[in-house]
Amino acid sequence: MAKKKTISLEGAIKTDAGLTYKGVVMEPIVEKCEGCERIVPFEDEKYCPTYAQPEIKWAKGVCNFATHVRADVDKTGKVKVNPLKASKRAARGR
Repeated sequence: MAKKKTISLEGAIKTDAGLTYKGVVMEPIVEKCEGCERIVPFEDEKYCPTYAQPEIKWAKGVCNFATHVRADVDKTGKVKVNPLKASKRAARGR
């Protein structure tokens, strides 16, 4: 049974650029982040202490820090193989 570590943004300062915490400007979470266990509320908005720019983390699919979403397995079930390695294996007779 793992212990849950509570994260607080104590010492964070709200500026025009965003929330500044330990020298990093943090942006508010995006809609896809809702339901994640890592979200920390600060004043009237919610932030992710793990990643400062959550929108970028979701740009190419699922955020790897998300606790509420599982990564999808390839629908075809095929393993992607490097073509160079495949040709070498075929040459060796494997």
